[in-house]
Amino acid sequence: MANVEKISVSMTPQQAELLRDAVSSGAYASSSEVIREAMRDWSAKWETRKGDIERLRRLWAEGKASGEPVSVDFETLRDEARRELSAARKNAG
Repeated sequence: MANVEKISVSMTPQQAELLRDAVSSGAYASSSEVIREAMRDWSAKWETRKGDIERLRRLWAEGKASGEPVSVDFETLRDEARRELSAARKNAG
């Protein structure tokens, strides 16, 4: 690997043992290979999480911009939703 940067990583003894086991089992050629795979997995997860965070921020802003809050009676709302669902099922069948 021509373009690499060395860094130090601290981990628990249990994590270090798992890393050593992965290498000694032959599943990985080196501890660096284990860490690189873990970083690839984390990177994909992080990209998804960043998208989720941005979506929540956008929805929050939309909610704030939608005007003053209105009280909702959840019992009434639930009853209305159940009636609509029941009607939709009758129309579909």
